[in-house]
Amino acid sequence: MPDSSPAGRRSQQWPSPDRSRLSPFLSENRNTELSHLEALAAAQAEHERVREAAIRVYQTHELQEENRRLREQQERIREEQRREEERIRNEERLRIEEERLRALKLKTVPKLPPEEPPSQPAPAAVTAVKEPTTVQQNSTTSATATTAQQSQVNGAVGAKAAQLPQAQTVQQPQRIEAPSQNKPTPLINPFAKAAAPQQNGFPAAAKPSQAAITPTPKPSTASVADRYVQIHQNLKKLRASMAEQTKSSPPLKQQLGNMRRELRKNMGQLVGERGGNKKQIATIQALLNESLTQIPSASVDPHDFIVDKREPVEGATHNEPQLPSLFIYLLNQFSKAVINQFIQECGAQPKTADPIGVITAMVFSNKAYLWRGRTLIDILMAKFRVVCPVLFGYRGDEKTEQGRTRLGWKKEGGGWAPEQAHIDRMKGLAVGFASISLRDFSKSPNKNPWPPSKYWASLARIVNTPPAEISNTQSVVLRSMIEHYEERFMSFYGTAAIAALRKALVEYPTKAQTKTPGIGGLLVLGEMLKMNVGLEL
Repeated sequence: MPDSSPAGRRSQQWPSPDRSRLSPFLSENRNTELSHLEALAAAQAEHERVREAAIRVYQTHELQEENRRLREQQERIREEQRREEERIRNEERLRIEEERLRALKLKTVPKLPPEEPPSQPAPAAVTAVKEPTTVQQNSTTSATATTAQQSQVNGAVGAKAAQLPQAQTVQQPQRIEAPSQNKPTPLINPFAKAAAPQQNGFPAAAKPSQAAITPTPKPSTASVADRYVQIHQNLKKLRASMAEQTKSSPPLKQQLGNMRRELRKNMGQLVGERGGNKKQIATIQALLNESLTQIPSASVDPHDFIVDKREPVEGATHNEPQLPSLFIYLLNQFSKAVINQFIQECGAQPKTADPIGVITAMVFSNKAYLWRGRTLIDILMAKFRVVCPVLFGYRGDEKTEQGRTRLGWKKEGGGWAPEQAHIDRMKGLAVGFASISLRDFSKSPNKNPWPPSKYWASLARIVNTPPAEISNTQSVVLRSMIEHYEERFMSFYGTAAIAALRKALVEYPTKAQTKTPGIGGLLVLGEMLKMNVGLEL
């Protein structure tokens, strides 16, 4: 209707706010304690929310950074692996080419044999000179060979020994040759002129020639067999024989086990302090004495455990043809414990080898444990020959199965031991060998069982290795033989020892075709001697 008032408008969207109560901000109790506490709780809740959000953002960022670092590290490892694989492939290709080149060099066209001249009777004097050089005549020994053997008692080897034919070296009973082509270097002196025979570094009285009284050695299945390996096999047979004896004698079984454990325990308790091993030495000697006199066991021929043939000697404690098997067995266990101590302790701590060398020399030089006036240390050396052939002149290629076997590389779990474990093993054995052979017996009534000339011989065998056949194992053994014992070596041989050290630490690493870590160690040792001792090589 035109005159009527307009209808009231209603908001169709938002209702009016509730104005029945005043805003809390404008209320009268806005400044009360309760209001402040509520506001503080709300602010604290907001602070925690913001803090937790910040922590989540930070953790997310850290996780992203860690993932990025891991991806970069993986990429770097894959890149290094790719480069290493490429290097190995290149080395394999190079090795194949080198083998092919060597095979080509080995191929030679055989030359025609020279025409045979008309046969003429050879002069008698020439025949007399040539006969001793043949390998087949074991029963005779020339005067030159006898003189060379006498000059090797305990001092430097004369230069005349270098003129001996190789055939004579094979026939000497104390020279053990390998049955393969790579024979150990014969004992020669490349350093000094002819010198008078020495006993532990002092002149010794001349001895009569043994050519007339030396009996013919026992025949063997192989004419060039390694005697030390045979001794090692004989010791294994002895161990089996002792096991058979214990089956028929229970008391012997109990005593044998107790003696073996007691021996190993005392060997493990050796200390480096002077006079600190008296109890251990007395216990070990008491066990050996007991096996000789108190505990009955089967008798064995000691010739099965030594390299030479012996006849009864006047005044010797034991001249009988046989000795108790229990005594030989305990000497074998003692030797085994010595080797284990060298391997386990002396590779990382070379100075611990000296007390072991002292007790070893004491046992094998004791007159009560000699047979026909001479030592039975060949039992220990047979074990050295098996675990460290490098000391006896053996060499091989570390990259081949046969070469590693010849170098004494141990197998573990069907495969070869790690290289570092092998190196530590060789270090301990080499320093142990030096601790036994470089002992001064000048003030002792006993005879040195393994004189310094044996050390000289092993050193010469390694140093005289052809450049192409030098291995890292030989270099490691050579350094460990010299380090910590260079002064004692020079006290025995004087200027000849200095010449030998020059050969070992200067000329030997220089001539090596492959510069291995062992070669570098020899050069470093030479510099250390110059800096610490003042020895200019």
